[in-house]
Amino acid sequence: MTPDIDALRALDAIVTCGGFAGAARRLNRVQSAISYQVRKLEDQLGLMLLDRGGYRVQLTPAGEIMLIEARKVIAQAEHMEALARRFATGWEPRLTVIVDGILPLEPTLAALKLLAEERVPTRVQVKVEFLGGVQFRFDKDEADLMLVKDYLARPDLHAQPLPDVTCILCASADHPLAAAVSVDLTDLQEHVELSVQDSSDQGNDRHMFGGERVFYLSGFVAKKQALLMGLGFGWMPKYLVEEDLRCGRLRELPFVGGRRYRFTPQLVRRANRPLGLAGARLAELLRDKP
Repeated sequence: MTPDIDALRALDAIVTCGGFAGAARRLNRVQSAISYQVRKLEDQLGLMLLDRGGYRVQLTPAGEIMLIEARKVIAQAEHMEALARRFATGWEPRLTVIVDGILPLEPTLAALKLLAEERVPTRVQVKVEFLGGVQFRFDKDEADLMLVKDYLARPDLHAQPLPDVTCILCASADHPLAAAVSVDLTDLQEHVELSVQDSSDQGNDRHMFGGERVFYLSGFVAKKQALLMGLGFGWMPKYLVEEDLRCGRLRELPFVGGRRYRFTPQLVRRANRPLGLAGARLAELLRDKP
């Protein structure tokens, strides 16, 4: 048994408007049609929903409970209708975004917050990956956007630059390397290097130093914790360690080959698959972030 949504709306209108006449005016239908729909609904349910014996029509006890459920169904139906209208005008049902874990997540979250405030109907999924795993996941999941440090350019991909990110070579204040006046490659290779795990298993971090002892962590939060514990040394994005460097918990290592480097992240989409309205709006918000 599947109740007619129009019958549920008729029941709701009768109660809201105080009778059949008011419901008919509200729904722009004749009163007999409203009465027929509710009678048919009662027959389907096998319940009396309305007490018609008094001066004004009233809900029966069963009708009071069924109206609560009917209003839930009506609200869900109206939500579906609204979604259908928005999808028909270019809002995509789903949007998948892959974010490189070395990048600050705050701009992406701030953009998503604006999308939520604008009541964008698209379901957005954000996945964080590292190194070669970013493009690997972008291709494997057929994602719509990726925010990436390095990627393999292809004719089917279109990229736009995002604000630069600075990385700093550092270790804890009590690490042996932190006391050195100058550090060369041989010095670094004598100690444990900390890196993040490449989920593609390609191991293509070109900024690693080639030592025999490398510990791979699950992400930059874990890597920072390991640095603070004195477990090893490694590159960290500046935005994650500024306070620790300022307070002296971490030290910038005086590496002769350069203690800092900068890179320009890219916002990448598929050139052969236009973004929907949600994807285009998200890309716009990300590009406009200072």
